[in-house]
Amino acid sequence: MTSSSSSTLDRVRPLLRARQVREFTEEAVDPAALEAITEVARWSGSSRNTQPWRFIVIREPATIRRLNEAGLPQTRSLRTATAAIAIVLPADPTGTASLTYDDGRAAERMLIAASMLDLGAGIAWIREDVRAAASQILGLPDDRLVRTVMALGHPTEAARQPKSAPGQARLSRSELIFEERWPGD
Repeated sequence: MTSSSSSTLDRVRPLLRARQVREFTEEAVDPAALEAITEVARWSGSSRNTQPWRFIVIREPATIRRLNEAGLPQTRSLRTATAAIAIVLPADPTGTASLTYDDGRAAERMLIAASMLDLGAGIAWIREDVRAAASQILGLPDDRLVRTVMALGHPTEAARQPKSAPGQARLSRSELIFEERWPGD
């Protein structure tokens, strides 16, 4: 790797270091950090700039735990989270692809923002079969739904540890990145 490409890679390192966290300490998330993360969410790009999402910041432990229990195992990161942000979308069956894309963009940007603030974040997926329960917990109107809740908090020491041996967390570049066209025989 050349020094130029190494320097370029260093500039995007926060993107490479952001990862899912599912275990948090009891320390509360600073309100300024929640404000910063929601600003990042608000400024996320969306299909045709429709900005379809709305965000519910959840600090009440009982509410976070109810969402956790409703959606297990996909919501296990909410078990110890000290804050959460629900991404609320229109319940529009015609816009499923673009809404799902916009949901994912906002979630990933919040995950990266949390990492940059030395917090942990985990994407908790609200399955279709538990969306009604999540909607009831969050008081959503019938024309809105939630697919994603971002679990937030201070990572435990165990959560900060690598889950894979060095060099094994991702497939190699040669297995994933191709030049110009799909590799032939």
